[in-house]
Parts: sequence; structure tokens; C-alpha cells
Amino acid sequence: MKPGTALPLGSPRRARGFTLLEAIVALTLISSAGLALFSWVNSNMTTLSRVEDASQRAVATTNALEFMQTVNPMQTPQGEARLGAYRIRWQAEPLTDTFDGANFPYGVSLYQFSLYNTRIELAGEAGAQDIVFELKQVGYRRVRDMAIAPL
Repeated sequence: MKPGTALPLGSPRRARGFTLLEAIVALTLISSAGLALFSWVNSNMTTLSRVEDASQRAVATTNALEFMQTVNPMQTPQGEARLGAYRIRWQAEPLTDTFDGANFPYGVSLYQFSLYNTRIELAGEAGAQDIVFELKQVGYRRVRDMAIAPL
């Protein structure tokens, strides 16, 4: 066909590139896929942050429990100490009366015991949420000396 002549109706035209409408549709599809991807990444980052916080709280609680194994609530019913990045504070209250322990096969032991409910507070760095939990502990104290029976 010669240049300048009109194409007959119904004959195919040669495409030379994108039309403006095709470009807008392509950009819309790309931007919606990008927004979906951004939303997915943001959701994963939020979940990761929550998992890290829960992990740090679990480690701090485990460390506090290990520390509290060294505390005798009958001797030290309240106190405060540094535990890494946390400050631990405890307050113990007796749940039972103090009683003498039994000595095998008979008699009274050298110690007296009582069950305590200990409230533990872990305060973290600025902005960190405090961790509060309760722990049941046995408190004890030595009240007698060992008597050696004569032969």
C-alpha cells in the first residue's frame, strides 16, 4: 500500500506502540501488585516485632524464676535487684502458718517451714512493658541446733 492511502474498513492496523489507555492499565496493575506486596511485608514486620517482644519477655521471666530460686522468702520477704536490663522487685506473703519439719524416723527437724505467695515485678528499659507474675515458694529457717546423742 502506498503512503497516504486510507486503509479499507475491517483490515488490521499495524500496532506501533502502547496507547495511553494501555499504559494507564499497566501502571494500575503494577501499582496494585506493589501495594499488596508492601502490605504483606508490613504485616510480616509487625508479626516479627511481636515475636521478638514475646521472646524477650519469656527470657526475662525465665531469668527471674531462676533468680527467685536463690531467694528465701522467710528470710527476705521483699527486695529489689538488677537482673540484666531489668529491675526485679518481689513481695512475699505467707499462705500458711509456720510449722516444724519432721525428722526421720521421729522427732522434730532443725527447720521451720511456711508456704509463701511471692508477687514478682520486672521493670524493663524505658518503653518496655512491665512483667508481673506470682510464684508459690517455700520459706524456711533453721531454729534448732543438732543435738548429738550420747553413746
